[in-house]
Amino acid sequence: MGSTFLILAGGQPAADLASAMVELDVEENVDMPGAFSITLPVNVTDAGDYDLINDSRLAPLSNLSVVATAADGNAQCLIDGYILSQTAHLDTGTSASTLKVWGQDATWLMNTTENVKEWVDVTDGQVANTIFGNYGMTPDSANLDDDSPAHTSDGYSLMQRATDAQFLRRLARRNGKLFRVYCTDTAGQRTGSFARPSLDSDPATTLTLNDATAATVGPIDITWDVMRPSATVAMQELFTDSDQDGAGGTVSDSGLSLLEAHGLSDFAGTTVTSVLTTTVDDGQELTLRAQSVLMEAGWFVTCKGTADVAKLGSILRAGTVAQLNAAGSLHSGKYFVWSVHHKITSQSHLMDFVLMRNAVGAAPGAGSLGGLSL
Repeated sequence: MGSTFLILAGGQPAADLASAMVELDVEENVDMPGAFSITLPVNVTDAGDYDLINDSRLAPLSNLSVVATAADGNAQCLIDGYILSQTAHLDTGTSASTLKVWGQDATWLMNTTENVKEWVDVTDGQVANTIFGNYGMTPDSANLDDDSPAHTSDGYSLMQRATDAQFLRRLARRNGKLFRVYCTDTAGQRTGSFARPSLDSDPATTLTLNDATAATVGPIDITWDVMRPSATVAMQELFTDSDQDGAGGTVSDSGLSLLEAHGLSDFAGTTVTSVLTTTVDDGQELTLRAQSVLMEAGWFVTCKGTADVAKLGSILRAGTVAQLNAAGSLHSGKYFVWSVHHKITSQSHLMDFVLMRNAVGAAPGAGSLGGLSL
């Protein structure tokens, strides 16, 4: 099947669940909570009851993890989360009866309570690290990179009126960062990430097309879409600055490295400019907000496809960089893995993936509209 896998319940191997399962689905995303579902057969016990329906390992809020290993020998903790829902399909004679359990990753723990809190004299990255620590999660080492200015009582303090997960997701978006909780190779070791995508690393996986002997991926669909801003105008007068001209200006650099030679405006042959209206008390924060708009808009190339772990020999992980080969001069090169849907049965381990990037490889077209504004 291409990979071996373990199901752990409460941190302990559950070999009986792994061997009996009908289907296992795991969804990884860089901008949404991860999720899982496991379909299991249901049998009648000697006492006349249904077995797994009353199994304490599958009770509400029970911890469940999935660790898979491909031919490369690298263990990958696909998800470490909690059971939130259960559906029992009961049929006459139980031969077709099944139990489906569904859950989310550990970010669910951060969604149980809405908090009202004022954060003073801390940056957004420091807020994120404090919150992650409250849940026993290890903060990513990049969380304090490209950080916001400190929110002080002299200017604007930072108010939270949401769950911790909702709050961090909102802060991440306005900083051009991604908020997620994930594990790498070991279940139970959770990392809290509040950081910009790391695009300068070497590819963790190589996907190859169009070679009968070397192909490692099936058909793919690649879409580019230039109907998005590549520059942002952000201006504001500041209470903390007497300059009547205010702070800000036109921002055309998102701050992210390009994954290929030609970014959005270069490829489109024109600049599409949007206007950002927001309230800040610091020019640096205004620049971060403007960059966040361009980062989100800058993912103008999307690649979707399916890979078989048996052919690929490794496991795609969301948040890593992948290399796409034999896709032509425009579309070959490095991509950021945005999401992976793992579909595991006793026969196969398939991965539906979404790759994104902020550049293309071919030279831009000669035509130009000279600049557009929105």
